[in-house]
Amino acid sequence: MVKIENTEKESDLLVRGVRDFVDPDDHLRKKILENPSGVVIKFGVDPTRPDIHLGHAVVFRKLRKFQDLGCKVVFLVGDFTSLIGDPTGNSKVRPEIEQKEIEANMKTYLDQVGKILLTDKKVFAWIRNSDWYYSSTDLADDPERKVEMNIEQDGKTIKASFPGNSFLAKSIVHNETRMQKQFSSGKIWDLTVRGLLWTLRGVTQGRLINRDMFQDRLKRGEELYMHEMLYPVLQGIDSFMIANIFGTCDLEVGGSDQTFNMLMGRDVMKMNKQNPQAVLSFEILEGLDGKEKMSKSLDNYVAITDEPENMYGKIMSLPDSLITKYFKLCTYTPLDVIADIEEALKKGKDNPRDIKMRLAKEIVEMYHGSEKASAAEESFVKTFSKGGVPDSLSEVNVKKGALLVDVLLEEKIVSSKNDFRRLVEGKAIEVVDDEVAIEDLNFVVSQSGVYRIGKKRFLKINIS
Repeated sequence: MVKIENTEKESDLLVRGVRDFVDPDDHLRKKILENPSGVVIKFGVDPTRPDIHLGHAVVFRKLRKFQDLGCKVVFLVGDFTSLIGDPTGNSKVRPEIEQKEIEANMKTYLDQVGKILLTDKKVFAWIRNSDWYYSSTDLADDPERKVEMNIEQDGKTIKASFPGNSFLAKSIVHNETRMQKQFSSGKIWDLTVRGLLWTLRGVTQGRLINRDMFQDRLKRGEELYMHEMLYPVLQGIDSFMIANIFGTCDLEVGGSDQTFNMLMGRDVMKMNKQNPQAVLSFEILEGLDGKEKMSKSLDNYVAITDEPENMYGKIMSLPDSLITKYFKLCTYTPLDVIADIEEALKKGKDNPRDIKMRLAKEIVEMYHGSEKASAAEESFVKTFSKGGVPDSLSEVNVKKGALLVDVLLEEKIVSSKNDFRRLVEGKAIEVVDDEVAIEDLNFVVSQSGVYRIGKKRFLKINIS
C-alpha cells in the first residue's frame, strides 16, 4: 500500500472521522504522493439551507487538509439537483426550492466557506451543475432584456438587437454565462436526454430501489417517485462532468448518508472509460440533543457563524457522552491526546465539565480567534457559574404592548410558536430582574428588561 508521507499523516487524513474509504487500486494515494497538485476533489452541496454548521464543517476541515497538500477542491453547487431534492435522511419528499432562493443560499455558502477552506484558485473552484443540465430554452423569458450582437455580411458589420425572450437571445445568454468556460478551453459539456438514457442503460432498477431509505419508504406504504430515484444517477453524472471540465475527478467526499450516491459516480465514470473516483465518507455528527444528526430544522446545531458566547454555551450543553466524538470530528486535537481525554473521563479522573470547557474554547477559537474564545469562556463562567448575565447582550427595540412571542420569533431566539409554548410550559423564560418565570403564552412586553430564554440565551428588550 502506498503511503502519503507517514503513518500518522495518513491516519489523520484517511482514517480520522472516516466511515468508508473506497480506493481499491490505490489510485488516490499514489496520485497524492506523486502529483498532489493534479488531484481534483469533488464536494457537492444542495444549497437548500444557507447556514454551515459543525456537521458540515467536519467535511470542510478534511478538505482543508487535502488543500494543504496541494489538492484542488471543486465546490459543486447543486442548483439544478436542489430542484429535485435528495431524499437522503428524509421520510417525505423534499419540497422544491425556487432558483432565486438557491442563488441567495449559494452566496451565503460561498461567503462562509472561506472560514475553513482556502479559496485561492490553485486549490479551489466552484461551479453550478445547472451549467450542464440547463439548455437555452430553460432560461426564463425576460422581454425587457435586449441582446445586442454584430453580424458580418458582405464585408459590412450590422448591429442587430434581439428581444430577451427570443430563442437566439436566450442561446447567446446561455453560452456567455457558462461557468465551465473559465475552467476549460475545450469542449462545452451538456447532458441531453440521449446522454441520460445512455447512462441509465448501465444502471438497474434493482440497484436503485434497494437503497435502504427507499426500502423503508416502501415498507411504510409511502410513495416513491421516479425523479427521486434518478437523483443518485444525476450525482454520478456530475462526477463525470467534473472530470471532463477539470481534467480529472479523483475523489468525492461527503457524509456517510451519501455513500450510495458517491459510489454511483464511480459506476458512471467506469461506463465512460474514465478513472473512477475514490470515495471518502465521514461519520455523522450528532447534534446537541445527542440523538439526531445535527440539523438546523431540529434546532440542535452549532452554526460556524454563531456569536462566540452563543457558540461556547451551545457546546457546554452537549451531553457528556459526545465529548470525545466532538474532539475528534470538530477540532484539530491530536488523536493520542483525545485517547488520553477519553481514558481520563472513563476513569473519572477529570470533571466532564472542565473537559467540555476546553472543547468549547477550542471550537470557538477556530472560528473567532483566541481573544474572543477567552472572552466567551469568561462570560460563561460569570453567567452560569456565578448566576450573572453576560456582558455582551443582543438588544432589540420594540413598541410597548408587543407580544413576547412575536419579538422572540422576529429575533430568531425561538424557532416557532410551538418552541415558545414548550419553553413557557417548562418555565424556561423569565425576566431576569424579576426572577419570575413567564407563564402566559400571550405575555405582553410592557417595560424594558433582560430576558433569559432557556439556560443559555439572553435578550435585552428596550421599549421605544
